[in-house]
Amino acid sequence: MPNLSEVEIRDESIRLGQLLKLANLVQDGAMARMVIENGEVTVDGQVVVRRGTQVRPGAVVGYAGESVLVTSGG
Repeated sequence: MPNLSEVEIRDESIRLGQLLKLANLVQDGAMARMVIENGEVTVDGQVVVRRGTQVRPGAVVGYAGESVLVTSGG
């Protein structure tokens, strides 16, 4: 079972690339773009290759053996 942590967002959704940075899964936007385009990131178990994909609270984002649950802080 992968490690599941939570990341709180202020708005109703966040772009996938921004979420990876917010969750400290990647160092910067360039790395976020690379790992997303390489098909290394999943949202709710589905591979996503567009970094502009909107992620909403309740979604689980996976990358490099880590899983992050998006929660709402609003």
